[in-house]
Amino acid sequence: MKKVERIKRNAHFRLIYKKGKSISDSNLVMYYSKNGNNLNRIGVSVSKKVGNSVVRNRYKRLIREGYRKNKSIFKQGYDIIFIARNGILKSDYHGVEKSIISLLKKVGLVKEGN
Repeated sequence: MKKVERIKRNAHFRLIYKKGKSISDSNLVMYYSKNGNNLNRIGVSVSKKVGNSVVRNRYKRLIREGYRKNKSIFKQGYDIIFIARNGILKSDYHGVEKSIISLLKKVGLVKEGN
């Protein structure tokens, strides 16, 4: 994933939390808002409550990879933040990927025909 496709600054995270909408399932909470660009930017957050740094970084990688592999089916022009919940510890890569796709489908950010 390219650097311009990532949300890194705390101020950007806070802005999306404040102005965006949210939806969740047992694995993830997703915040999203329009960004006015032709590409999506993604941010990932995993709390210390989920596990130690090794576990947190593993789930960050799984979330980013699940999004990256499927980004061609998503509508463009949004800032999206994924926050891992404790339930993610019971999931493997396919469970995380399924959660990402289902959350984006629920809010209508998946292109027609997918």
